Amino acid sequence: MAAVQVASSLPCGQPRGAPRELSPEQDDGFRRLSARLRALQPDDSTVSRMEIHLLFDQLISENYSEGGGVAPEDVSAVLVRACQLVPLSQNHLVSKVSQLIHHLLYRLQVVVDEQNLDFLLTYTISAIQQCSSWTHMEILQALAALVYCNGSKCQKYLPDLLGKSGLLMKLSDSAHSDPEVRRAAVHCMANLCLSVPGQPYLEESYQNVCFQAFLTILQSPKSSDMDDITFCMLLQNALKGIRSLLNGGKMRMAETEHLGALLAVLKKAMFHGLPGLNIEMPTVLYPTPLPQYDGRSPVKPQQPEPSAVRLSANKKKKHKVKPKKAQQGEKEEEEESSGEVEAAPGLSRGRVNTCGENNRRFSPRGAQSLPVDGGDRAAGREQVWPFASSSWKRASSSESDYSDSEGGMQGEMRSYQAKVRQGALACFLSTIKSIEKKVLYGYWSAFVPDTPELGSPQSVSLMTLTLKDPSPKTRACALQVLSAILEGSKQFLSIAEDTTDHKMAFTPFSVTIASSIRELHRCLLLALVAESSSQTLTQIIKCLANLVSNAPYNRLKLSLLTKVWNHIKPYIRHKDVNVRVSSLTLLGAIVSTHAPLPEVQLLLQQPCSSGLSNSSSATPHLSTPDCWKKVPAGPSLEEASVSSPKASSEPCWLIRLCISTVVLPREDSCSGSDAGSSLGSTYEPSPMRLEALQVLAHLAKGYFSMAQLYLMELGEVICKCMGEANPSIQLHGVKLLEELGTGLIQQYKPDSSTAPEQRVPISVVVMFWTMMLNGPLPLALQSSEHPTLQASACDALSSILPEAFNSLPNDKQILCITMLLGLNDSKNHLVKAATSRALGVYVLFPCLRQDVIFVADTANAILMSLQDKSSNVRAKAAWSLGNLTDTLIINMDTPDPSFQDEFSGLLLLKMLQSAIQASTDKDKVKSNAVRALGNLLHFLQPSHIERPRFAEIIEESIQALISTVVNEAAMKVRWNACYAMGNVFKNPALPLGSAPWTSQAYKALTSVVMSCKNFKVRIRSAAALSIPGKRAQYGSLEQFAQIWNALVTALQKSEDTTDFLEFKYCASLRTHICQALLHLLRLASASDLPCILETLELNGDMIQSYVLQFLKSGAEGDDPGAVHTPQERDQMVRVALTHIRSVQTPAGDTAKRVIVAFLEDILAVHCDSSGGQVALLGSSDQ
Repeated sequence: MAAVQVASSLPCGQPRGAPRELSPEQDDGFRRLSARLRALQPDDSTVSRMEIHLLFDQLISENYSEGGGVAPEDVSAVLVRACQLVPLSQNHLVSKVSQLIHHLLYRLQVVVDEQNLDFLLTYTISAIQQCSSWTHMEILQALAALVYCNGSKCQKYLPDLLGKSGLLMKLSDSAHSDPEVRRAAVHCMANLCLSVPGQPYLEESYQNVCFQAFLTILQSPKSSDMDDITFCMLLQNALKGIRSLLNGGKMRMAETEHLGALLAVLKKAMFHGLPGLNIEMPTVLYPTPLPQYDGRSPVKPQQPEPSAVRLSANKKKKHKVKPKKAQQGEKEEEEESSGEVEAAPGLSRGRVNTCGENNRRFSPRGAQSLPVDGGDRAAGREQVWPFASSSWKRASSSESDYSDSEGGMQGEMRSYQAKVRQGALACFLSTIKSIEKKVLYGYWSAFVPDTPELGSPQSVSLMTLTLKDPSPKTRACALQVLSAILEGSKQFLSIAEDTTDHKMAFTPFSVTIASSIRELHRCLLLALVAESSSQTLTQIIKCLANLVSNAPYNRLKLSLLTKVWNHIKPYIRHKDVNVRVSSLTLLGAIVSTHAPLPEVQLLLQQPCSSGLSNSSSATPHLSTPDCWKKVPAGPSLEEASVSSPKASSEPCWLIRLCISTVVLPREDSCSGSDAGSSLGSTYEPSPMRLEALQVLAHLAKGYFSMAQLYLMELGEVICKCMGEANPSIQLHGVKLLEELGTGLIQQYKPDSSTAPEQRVPISVVVMFWTMMLNGPLPLALQSSEHPTLQASACDALSSILPEAFNSLPNDKQILCITMLLGLNDSKNHLVKAATSRALGVYVLFPCLRQDVIFVADTANAILMSLQDKSSNVRAKAAWSLGNLTDTLIINMDTPDPSFQDEFSGLLLLKMLQSAIQASTDKDKVKSNAVRALGNLLHFLQPSHIERPRFAEIIEESIQALISTVVNEAAMKVRWNACYAMGNVFKNPALPLGSAPWTSQAYKALTSVVMSCKNFKVRIRSAAALSIPGKRAQYGSLEQFAQIWNALVTALQKSEDTTDFLEFKYCASLRTHICQALLHLLRLASASDLPCILETLELNGDMIQSYVLQFLKSGAEGDDPGAVHTPQERDQMVRVALTHIRSVQTPAGDTAKRVIVAFLEDILAVHCDSSGGQVALLGSSDQ
């Protein structure tokens, strides 16, 4: 049956591969028999029928065990000729030709071409309609073989097969008397649902018909006339069909009822035949945050399987030459659909629990115990190698998951039940991929365990299978499904919280989710210590890594990560390379989740020997620092912890382990699973070394204070990695360099929490980067055959500390700049994007930003990149252009005006033109383009503005900013545009107030401050309106009144929002509006006072209350421009009051008097509320 297995397991997109050479005897046999068949003429005589019968038998019995080799067209021709010779009135011959079709197509791995398929499908459909019912089983098997991977070519036959009165619909109905025929019909439907890439799929109406048929089968109980194995195969076929619909047809579960019904049957099928468990499920599962009731039937004492009795009876009853071969071929085909997880097939005799046993045996220390070694584990479950052959190459079911001692029929039935569970899990995995995560999490409690109430049984979940299923493959499938649920669940799990004890009348949902997370940890760690199959063990560790990556440990009680950490340590030395790699992945997840966590900080400082006593290791032993540079390998861990005082005081054992894994040769032979991955290598297998480098990068990012102790040693590791031939090792080495460089930059930021004495000294940073630049980093920058490596090297070079760059030797500085400017001409968009970004970083370096030549060269390089076809390159170039224009503004504040004088006016013109063009690009480009426009217009000198060629470009630039402020672009773009407009207002040389664009600019800003949905954009608009320093810059009386009224309206609407997230910016918005109003009062002329008076008469109380609130509390937002100190806030009101008093108005004008009284009243109320302190401050100022 090996050939049948091969045929059925091929992916549908690659139908039954290319034929292989037959031996001469086999080839001659097939040719001889097919020639005899072609020579026969249709004849209804008994002799002719006997000859045809004999010929069919010879073709079926021919030995094809060496594989294919016959051309597909020859096979199709033989089958067509065979059907032509057999009239439908001859039931026995029809049965035989059907067996021949099924046998040859699966044995010789052939998919029939479309022309011959038409004839053969017409023949088989007619045969079902006309022949006796006892032939239907064989005919349906032939039909299943014909439509396998041929569904797209069967469109015109679908009404006959799947229509309301279609053959398959009738034969698959539960009312059909023969269960074997029913199963075969469902098998045909499942094969019809298989998809072929690039081919049309079933119409939606037929998809729905098939889905409903499969769902009905899964929902229906086993009928009394069906034995257990046939029922299992029926369920397998239905599950395979649904999975094909979800994968190939991209069927979407639009209605909650459909999804709930599917999940209900999948959950039931997931536990089908699981020893000691029998659950009853509702017809539909509904989304709910609370655990749903699982009805468990009372478990009956286990008796001899009734199916075995029934099967033996069936054998006596009617066991024609049937299906055993054909049926087994179908079984093996189904195995291909039963799971995406390739897990180890070994299984213990003791794993099949008796009815009363629900738990495995654990060592006395429970979840905290280390894995049991030696004979105990071997007795529990077979130890198997990973990388086992694919499922279709595996031995038959009686040899795969169960031992011979269980007895023939019962063991076979258990095997089929396990395949149903695996098929249900594979189908569930496809369901997860076809629905949105937010929909999936509505069913969280149905599949993920929760801590049971005292005295209540544990709810059945995916963890039930992981802990109790006797099949390692099923356990691995369950873990893969759980991983898929956990993947991307960070936002959902972020609501979990249990740092405090909740004593309430109800349990908050946050506590329920936290409880579920704790239970997941507990169950996965139990599974970890009890598992012996290496491949299932790998899945457990990967699942833990997914959980750790998504769980909010900063909101959970301590100790969860400590337990995971202590349990995983021994597996770093496991003999299987996949287990070791996944263990490092899990450690990487721990050190990267919500870093830095105090709990992980303590774990990293544990003694290096803690929990690593297992000596059966294929990894290099830990060595004392630096010894890897001098000798091939260091002392063993045990020796180091006893004899070396330095080892016991090792700052971080995990960094030492990773360094050893990357650079030390292996000390002992690898397991079988290692050998293939590192043939001819003296080092650890590449996946192990890559994972170790990733862990080091995570540590450098999240726990730099720990990594900095190894800075120079890690530098040597990076140099070694970049000097290797393997591009992946080189790339990960460069990524580690980038993280270390970023960590050094973070330490020296002004707002860094690291004390100056705890920072890495500048001299050491200079040594580190000198080592990099003297090493293979320049070669990596020039490796044009590996553009990804080049791009990463550019990113790493941009992470150099500015203070260290200034102290590098001159030749090294020139090397860095020359490399980057040269790589900007690269044809590869990855390299060009990384280079553009790096130049944008360098142009802000204090030692480079006043170098006119470097800034001009960088500007030209960036302008060239802004024209690139790649949007990613343009986005990086726009960001760098924004940084470059920031440099221009910084240089304006230096005492030496030489930079402004020497910077090319023509280059400024080009920059303005490119920024205008970029402001119409995608949002990622546009947001920085408008930032650059604002800076450039701020930088323009009177000498530039006076030139005629600049006048037009200035107008265009401001119009670009105005349109960006007003348009419904991304909020970040509008925020940047408002900020840029504020920068424009800062340039006193621009004709603000008299230019035609003035009114348009103010109208845009006032519109935003009143009505924009995003409060941060409103804040920035209010800030821009308070920037002009002269009354004339606000334009006419009407313009001033419009701005004043808009700010008052904005103050009224400062709490009007439907978005709850915007409320936190309300106080900051009111602060900026109050500052803008006081700023306008400070500049108001006599003609402006009537307008101000009018608004005070209408809204004076509202304005007064908000101004008093502003004086009292100040800004609560994140804007650095807000005035925070009480003295400054008070001073703003007093300056406005003084100005209004000084305004000359006509006699009898009441506006001035009312406004003065309004401001004085505000100060008086504020003085009273602050106990006179403000009054004293005010008098001292006067």
